[in-house]
Amino acid sequence: EEAGRAESRAQAAEHAGREARRTAEGNAKGARQHESTLAARAAEAESRLAALEPQLARVAAELAEAEAGQEAALAAEAALPDLDAMRSAVAAARDALAAARGAEVQARSDIGALANEGGRVAARLAAVAEEAALWTTRGADAEARVIELRRRSAEAETERDGVAEAPDDAAGRRAQAGRLLAECEATHTAAAAALTAAETALRDTAEARRKADSAFAAARETQVRAEGAAEAAATAEDAVAARIEERLGEDAELPPAPEELSDAAEDKARRKVERLAREREEMGPVNLRAEIEVTEIEDRIGQIGTDRDEVTAAIAKLRGSIGHLNREGRERLRDVFDRVDAEFRNLFARLFGGGRAHLALVGSDDPLEAGLEIYAEPPGKKLSTLSLLSGGEQALTALSLIFAVFRCQPAPVCVLDEVDAPLDDANVERLCDLLTAMAAEAGTRFLVVTHHPLTMARMHRLYGVTMQERGVSRLLSVDLGQAVELAEGPVTA
Repeated sequence: EEAGRAESRAQAAEHAGREARRTAEGNAKGARQHESTLAARAAEAESRLAALEPQLARVAAELAEAEAGQEAALAAEAALPDLDAMRSAVAAARDALAAARGAEVQARSDIGALANEGGRVAARLAAVAEEAALWTTRGADAEARVIELRRRSAEAETERDGVAEAPDDAAGRRAQAGRLLAECEATHTAAAAALTAAETALRDTAEARRKADSAFAAARETQVRAEGAAEAAATAEDAVAARIEERLGEDAELPPAPEELSDAAEDKARRKVERLAREREEMGPVNLRAEIEVTEIEDRIGQIGTDRDEVTAAIAKLRGSIGHLNREGRERLRDVFDRVDAEFRNLFARLFGGGRAHLALVGSDDPLEAGLEIYAEPPGKKLSTLSLLSGGEQALTALSLIFAVFRCQPAPVCVLDEVDAPLDDANVERLCDLLTAMAAEAGTRFLVVTHHPLTMARMHRLYGVTMQERGVSRLLSVDLGQAVELAEGPVTA
């Protein structure tokens, strides 16, 4: 077993060495690939530098040509009397010179950049060379470890061959010990059988003696009990005779004696006497008002029956009234629901500029027990429930439902608190148009709490709180119609 563990450890070590060598070879291969990539980039940079040298030469030639042209222009300027033409030629020569110098500066900057790039490539090549040397060293270390592991594996195999004969010797010693154990077990079995027989004989003798002692004690106890029972019977006889004489007199006639004079018969007779006495006591005294109480109870039963009939009739009447109210409630609820649904459809399309929506009763066929679900389909979207819409769409849909209910049951005043907060400008304009139309149709005055400038611009009157002085609040009221007239002046026909 020890040899097997040593062999497994050697195999594991050999496998680990192979994996380390494979990893080192892969890393070296990657480093070589990276080195070839950097060499290609360096060659490319050198080629770009070589390509820029003719450009630099051409720029230098152009610069010399421009300087020659400048000199010729200067000579021509000195020879020619036309100053404006000469100035124009000079300006053109200067522009050409400036362009050439700019090209030269650009070429020089490109040459510097390429030189820097070549330096970085050279440094990277040096680093790659160092990494390649490092990975070569690691590969050599891995090969050394592999050789060491192979040597240890050979030693483990030699040790395993040396201990191969140990199991045979152990098997021989085990067989000899088994034979000795079998002899000892046979001797122990014989001794155990003799001990069991002796213990059995001892137990039988002790049991016989105990039974004899128990029989003797039982006989003496029976004798003493019989003597006590005789004395108790004599005492009981005297007591019974005295009680009979006390209750029935001296010359009372007694019933014949029972045929069986045993304890069971005595207990049975005693229980019968106790039962009869208990029944007599439970009967209690004679009730002289029993007939009157029976009459009163019968009258009460009749009154309870009458009350029960009245309650039953009242329950039936109430059930009929409840059924009538439920039918009327269902009809009225269905009527109001249809009206609100129609208004909701119209207002939804009006606020959204299209689309469709409707209300639905869900959860039960009874309108009084059903729940309300809102289905909406804004323009460009699919039909879905209210919870699947965005925040602004949910706000517009809720406003459509609220105004639909309000149009079915209009009121003279309606307060709206920050209803335009989640809406954009286009939807705020639609909401203001709807408020204007509803105010004109139903004569309702809308009080709107808002901070939106578009909503405030569409109102007739503004109320606000300002603090012109620190700590002093003032309530302001502005009539927008009069403010417009004051700003624009009176309108003349």
